[in-house]
Amino acid sequence: MQELKHLNKYLLKYKYLLILGIIFMIVSNFFAVFPAQVVRYAFNLVKENIEMYRMFEGFSLQSNYYEIFASAILIYGGIIILLALGRGLFLFLVRQTIIVMSRHIEYDLKNEIYNHYQKLPLSFYRRNNTGDIMNRISEDVSKVRMYLGPAIMYSVNLITLFCIVIPIMFSVNATLTWYSLIPLPFLSVSIYFVNNLINKRSEEIQQSQSQLSTLVQEAFSGIRVLKSFVREDDSLQNFTKETNNYKFRALKLTFIQALFFPLIMGMVGLSVILVVYIGGVEVMNGAISAGNIAEFIIYVNLLTWPVTSVGWVTSIIQRAAASQKRINEFLDTKTEIVSDKNLEKDI
Repeated sequence: MQELKHLNKYLLKYKYLLILGIIFMIVSNFFAVFPAQVVRYAFNLVKENIEMYRMFEGFSLQSNYYEIFASAILIYGGIIILLALGRGLFLFLVRQTIIVMSRHIEYDLKNEIYNHYQKLPLSFYRRNNTGDIMNRISEDVSKVRMYLGPAIMYSVNLITLFCIVIPIMFSVNATLTWYSLIPLPFLSVSIYFVNNLINKRSEEIQQSQSQLSTLVQEAFSGIRVLKSFVREDDSLQNFTKETNNYKFRALKLTFIQALFFPLIMGMVGLSVILVVYIGGVEVMNGAISAGNIAEFIIYVNLLTWPVTSVGWVTSIIQRAAASQKRINEFLDTKTEIVSDKNLEKDI
């Protein structure tokens, strides 16, 4: 994390975009939480009035009661739609502030690196290969941008959503809250390890692809030599070996990726099962209403992605710190060129 302090000057430069993004995220999360309470009221309305509706069976009042009942449900549905639209609007504004801020910083950081490259002597370019120099200003800066954009955005989302949702859940029923939150820490830790495996496998594939590309480039550029010495079979064997290596690594990555979403859905399903079971017990005890169960299921789904993103964000920060360290190594390189304006000439 020490390496990332270099970026603080850019965060201060675009602090107003960052502050606006945080405000928009807080408002967006309020719009996300309110529908759960509307669903609770609607659910309780249906449960409380369904028996009343059946009591008027055979009477003309039943149709009038149905119209009133249906109108109330439609109003609740309209409120949920409006809240969803409000949340979507503010999520758009979040991305137009925090993500745009990260793009501005990416642009500034690339310019800083490029301008520094212009000042470095020829000996620097002899010591470092072209690919490494280009990676610092392209791949490494892109990883740093992921920290400045998505990592900050999802971290703010996690903190604000937890500050809003958890107190509401505890105010309804503490027992149900504890049981519904049990699987979420395990989900976050599992995603962290799975995501690290995915990153490791992805880097192996990139390395394998680079080796394969180099082999093909050498084969094409030296095709006359291969044909002159009749080495086509050897070249084909080397190519087959590299392609099989690439396929093996790609299949390993596919296997790990196949675990990602089933793991998420399994943990979410476990939380929902606990909510329904413990919530049912609490309803029978008279501690909560049936609508609270529906409300808690929505809360659990709201918390799932922020908790899932903890592992992903941690991985992004680690990779950004490693990339920024590589960038800082070049930025800390001092130029050996002295300006001719400062030279003292003998007369």
